[in-house]
Amino acid sequence: MDITLKPPNSLSRPLFVPKKLLMGPGPTNSSPRVLKAMGLPILGHMHEECINVMDEIKEGLQFVFQTKNPVTLAISSSGHGGMEAAMCNLIEPGDTVLIAVNGIWGERASDIAHRYGAKVEILKKSPGKTFTVDELEKSIIKYKPILFFLTQGESSTGVYQALDGFGEICRRNNCLFVVDTVASLGAVPVFTDLWKIDIVYSGSQKVLGAPPGLAPISFSSQALNKVYARKSPISVFYWDITKLGNYWGCFGEARMYHHTISCSLLYGLREGLAELVEEGLPNSWKRHKDCANRLYEGINKIGLKLYVENENCRLPTVTTIRSPPEINTKHVSKYAMERYNVEISGGLGPSAGLVMRIGLMGYNANFSNVDTVLDVLQEAMEYAKHNKSKL
Repeated sequence: MDITLKPPNSLSRPLFVPKKLLMGPGPTNSSPRVLKAMGLPILGHMHEECINVMDEIKEGLQFVFQTKNPVTLAISSSGHGGMEAAMCNLIEPGDTVLIAVNGIWGERASDIAHRYGAKVEILKKSPGKTFTVDELEKSIIKYKPILFFLTQGESSTGVYQALDGFGEICRRNNCLFVVDTVASLGAVPVFTDLWKIDIVYSGSQKVLGAPPGLAPISFSSQALNKVYARKSPISVFYWDITKLGNYWGCFGEARMYHHTISCSLLYGLREGLAELVEEGLPNSWKRHKDCANRLYEGINKIGLKLYVENENCRLPTVTTIRSPPEINTKHVSKYAMERYNVEISGGLGPSAGLVMRIGLMGYNANFSNVDTVLDVLQEAMEYAKHNKSKL
């Protein structure tokens, strides 16, 4: 039989990927060490050497999450897969869940919970605001949910949510505590066991400094008890933590094939975790805070205003800047990228059109990058202000 389609000309050309400074909300640039690791030979997903890497990643994630949970692993997915897995494993049709919404990730969690048949109640705040333990306690008493979802680092609005005290309220009321740390893990304290968090998840592509494609996650014994007590099967095989936990050797049983994990992504995450371990968590927390403070000072000097007014509620990894009404921030982002290959992002979800977002995560969180992005931002804004017709 004759071939009817011609070979694509695009694939006859060498692959070209420009070097960009990723100062948006993620992904971030990976270190040379991480990139080098990803060029190591491909292994089979059930090979002993690959399993050893998985075991080292489990230990690294337990350290970063500050948990002794045996079921701590990385799902083959973007960080969003952690949210999906949490909801899929815990929710049965008719369960009441409580979702804290102050940005796009709470909105997304609500959407997913609805899809798994939950009765969703919302604890809502305006974008840029945070939640209190008292507000949670009143809502739990009123709605009696089986789980409460909260985002520690709301990257769409640049909000940092303190977590201390929420888990205690949940535990006393037989409510599981689920936390999104995609934009925060490694840059701010996360004490999973101390704060009584039942499911915590993150993404490989932000502070951990690895490429996108893996979602670290950890399940407490309380969360697993809910899974084992289900009256209905877990609705999606791919997210089934009983299968994933076995694949990652979390239950002390012989490992069974679940899916073909990318060994190259495992290498990258392993090295990103190794760098974080070598630096030390307190040092990483301080570095991100220092870089954020330097960025805040520069933003004030330029004459711009930060979106999150309370300085204690600002997320150090993603800074949101109020968009001046006279400037189209899309033009700022376009100029920065086309002239300097520097990424400066606009808003997302409820902050779309209202803010610009600058990310400081992992390998990219250093004073040199802060100064670079401030210079580019100031120049891009001046250009956008005076050359509107050319953009």
